Amino acid sequence: MSFENIILEKEEGIAIVTFNRPDAMNALNNQTRAEFGQVMKELEADDDVKVIILTGAGKSFVAGSDIKEFNQTTPYDAHNINRLGQICENMPKPVIAAVNGFCLGGGCEIAMGCDIIIASEKAKFGQTEANVGVIPGGGGTQRLPRLIGVCRAKELIFTADIIRAEEADRIGLVNKVVPMDELMSTAKEMAIKIASKSPAVLKLAKQAINRGMNTSLESGLAYEREMYSISLSLEDKAEGVAAFIEKRKPQFKGK
Repeated sequence: MSFENIILEKEEGIAIVTFNRPDAMNALNNQTRAEFGQVMKELEADDDVKVIILTGAGKSFVAGSDIKEFNQTTPYDAHNINRLGQICENMPKPVIAAVNGFCLGGGCEIAMGCDIIIASEKAKFGQTEANVGVIPGGGGTQRLPRLIGVCRAKELIFTADIIRAEEADRIGLVNKVVPMDELMSTAKEMAIKIASKSPAVLKLAKQAINRGMNTSLESGLAYEREMYSISLSLEDKAEGVAAFIEKRKPQFKGK
């Protein structure tokens, strides 16, 4: 399947999804949202893909929603629109955001929905919705406080300030900052390392972490015990133990 605003590449068990509207700073229009949902469904069903990397063409990761479509968006449309950050969070496979440039509004919400954020030194982040008279609607008011704390999140959302990658790293919004020319190689290196693990274990671990972040510690620990018990029944557990004893690399099958 081909896409107009999304580029999909696959290599070594890794899928690279590139937002491709560079003339519009990769702003999210309805077509891009629909295409992203389609490509992520395709990747979820592709057993050869173990890890997904998201990035942007040109000078932006995603610079928010397409304001040209904003005035035409009804409350009903807004209620039913694809939340791309939620799609990333619900994806059973690990998703890495390789943020190359502007990561604003809906773009920041997409990145926060990913499991890991690697930023280039040229990246800039912000929940800038207040500048156009709305609040974040793709998870910004919920994920940002969980990542950087309530007070810092309120400051960024209320002021609509844009911060540099170094500041995003300092406050815990991103995992690491690297030179621009090392961004994709760093993301791929991490993706390859993750892809060498059991896909089934990665899925269970992601489920446990995400569930635990939205419940009490007691409930999270109980759910972790369930996922751990399931992992003990996996063929990959037996393979992992055998490989450790035999001092060889495991050959995980995701079962």
